[in-house]
Amino acid sequence: MSTELESDLTGAVEGGEHDEQHEPELKAIARHLFKNRAAVVGMVIIGIFLLGAIFAPLLTPYGPTDTALGSSLQGPSLDHPLGTDELGRDLFSRLLFGARISVMIGLISVVIGVVIGVPIGAISGYYGGAIDLFTQRFIDIMIAFPGILLAIIVVTVLGVGVENVMIATGLASVPLYARLVRGSVLSAKEQTYVHAAKAAGIRNSSIIFRHILPNCLGPIIVQSTFQIATSILWAAGLGFLGLGAQAPTPEWGAILSRGRGYMRVAHHLTTFPGVAILLMVLGFNLIGDGLRDALDPKTR
Repeated sequence: MSTELESDLTGAVEGGEHDEQHEPELKAIARHLFKNRAAVVGMVIIGIFLLGAIFAPLLTPYGPTDTALGSSLQGPSLDHPLGTDELGRDLFSRLLFGARISVMIGLISVVIGVVIGVPIGAISGYYGGAIDLFTQRFIDIMIAFPGILLAIIVVTVLGVGVENVMIATGLASVPLYARLVRGSVLSAKEQTYVHAAKAAGIRNSSIIFRHILPNCLGPIIVQSTFQIATSILWAAGLGFLGLGAQAPTPEWGAILSRGRGYMRVAHHLTTFPGVAILLMVLGFNLIGDGLRDALDPKTR
């Protein structure tokens, strides 16, 4: 097939739209998203956390691992807005630096899930047959384990640590992406443009990754937003169980776990980390809900 013919077909596959025609669609999505009050609240929450994480060294004079035993277990004060822990470390500083770790875990785990799960789902849905049967049975086995349990198993095998938590939460999200993309591909491959591409002799790999998957970006983006929140929650759970970040790393789940031994005398050690986890997860979920509505033409 000639380059010219493939170029023409690509244009037909993408709906014959030019760059200037995409802009109104993007503006419509952004407009609908910013009209969603819940989504705006979510963006404000996440924005505050991100700014706090980025500028953490400028927002507090204390390092996350600086100890002062003479100031241990103090409640909130002007010097320590959120109090101190059992070693006299400033809790506000530890939560700010811990936000960096939580966001990093959420983002990297989603990247791992997308990189592995999306190709599996795309190939499974497009080719069908024995490939689909084999991959889906494997996915069924993974889905049989709750996500957090699967993450615990992976961490147990690989060992504790932030890096292994990222891998564990990322692998635990692979079945979600594989199932999501497979369903989208099964629907998309019956469209006219796919049949036209096959008739024109375009390679299957090109059809999958250049033509079908771009039409599946909406569900993938929405799922990724929700999955960031889920990964942060899973990471906090692993840290709480002692399977995540190890001392003195200021990870929220680990901070919460250490604070539970002092709930009677210093409840702020569990209250503030718990609220931070709650707000972070809530923020990403609100953004995900807003994106789901904004990317669905039926709701616009």
